[in-house]
Amino acid sequence: MQDKFYDVNIAGRVESLPILSLPSGINICFFNLHGAQALTEHCAKHLAPLVADCDVLFTPESKALQLTHCVARTLNQDYYAVARKSKKLYMQDGYEVEVNSITTGSTQRLYISKHDAELIKGKKVGIIDDVVSTGNSLAACEKLVEMCGGVVHKKACVLAEGDAAKRKDIQYLATIPLR
Repeated sequence: MQDKFYDVNIAGRVESLPILSLPSGINICFFNLHGAQALTEHCAKHLAPLVADCDVLFTPESKALQLTHCVARTLNQDYYAVARKSKKLYMQDGYEVEVNSITTGSTQRLYISKHDAELIKGKKVGIIDDVVSTGNSLAACEKLVEMCGGVVHKKACVLAEGDAAKRKDIQYLATIPLR
């Protein structure tokens, strides 16, 4: 049973996030949008204005996927691009990059299909994520956007974790500590 929580105010909505210990010994505030419809809609409503001038949105799987869906709907964008964590049959002609995420603790790959690469090509892209911490996943997304011929125009997330809050190149709704 989890007994340690961190309260964070996300654009007027207070959430109690469980504090979890990673195998590395670092403690994180666990933020999970999966299945949290009202929270996802709230965050999307406040993120959408931050990326309203982007031509297309782009997100890594998986926790920011429904968030990006809601932001795209709010902005009346019919499509958004997704970096997937596994290579699907229809993705044989796309692009891929390696990433080391703080929560995964190992090397992963992100893949983008040719279809999604075409959505990005020549466009101003807004990268959406749930949490930015070390920035490794964000950097992998930026690399994919560049490989696809797009221009990273904005980077927005719900929470900036630890030193990510000091970054000037991302926009976020709230901060959480990294201990």
